[in-house]
Amino acid sequence: MGELHADNDNHVTSSDYLCCVMQMLDGFLMETCVDSVESAINAERGGAGRIELCCNLLEGGTTPSTGLLQVVKENVKIPVYVMIRPRGGDFLYSDLELEVMKRDIEQMKNHEADGLVFGALTEDGHVDSELSMELLAASRPLPVTFHRAFDMVHDPVVALETLVSLGFERILTSGCDSSALEGLPVIKRLVEQAKGRIVIMPGGGITERNLQRILEGSGVQEFHCSARSSRDSTMKYRNPNVSMGGSLSVPEYAIKVADGTKVRTLNAIAKNTL
Repeated sequence: MGELHADNDNHVTSSDYLCCVMQMLDGFLMETCVDSVESAINAERGGAGRIELCCNLLEGGTTPSTGLLQVVKENVKIPVYVMIRPRGGDFLYSDLELEVMKRDIEQMKNHEADGLVFGALTEDGHVDSELSMELLAASRPLPVTFHRAFDMVHDPVVALETLVSLGFERILTSGCDSSALEGLPVIKRLVEQAKGRIVIMPGGGITERNLQRILEGSGVQEFHCSARSSRDSTMKYRNPNVSMGGSLSVPEYAIKVADGTKVRTLNAIAKNTL
């Protein structure tokens, strides 16, 4: 696990992976999910070894803009894996949505993404092998993570074997439960089943309060977190009567960003645990 991917197609140099290498030498790799340049910079400064870049975190993450990817790549050196998800909601995609995903993959590769993150299911809750093969073919030679669509599968044991056969690099999962802590028994069984053939990366509700328990109880060497805090907007004039989103939107004048202090704390916990 933790392979380094450097080739002429995505222009990644070995120096870009220094932090990733150092973390793997310590026995772990921390991936931080971000949706802004500020968060990406904070994650790297805090010691994250890889970034998952997306937007719309309130919906679990969707495909970010190529502009966001470009500016993030200009400001951080650690690997950036890009979410390919055309909308929120379920993971059952139409032919048109598949076409959108293929074109997004092409654009992200053109703008030097280091890896990709996606997942697709059939209507009966199995991994959509046919669609996945098309997306994997479009993604080559980049490594690909199957995201938390995995937590919606009918049978995780069967799904893991399917993903191994398809050639995914890792699975991001909360153990098919509301959080990685709740799903810890399943995560542990998945690690045992995987036997090193595919990386199992827990994610979902990981904090400084539960990380040690999750790492010790699962046997994983990678984990995924957002490590976010809310900071107040610098706007002086504020209109309290208008909201730009729906009822579940964040307050207009509070901005969620990756917290470098939280990232450093999680990094230290993982280093001391593993």
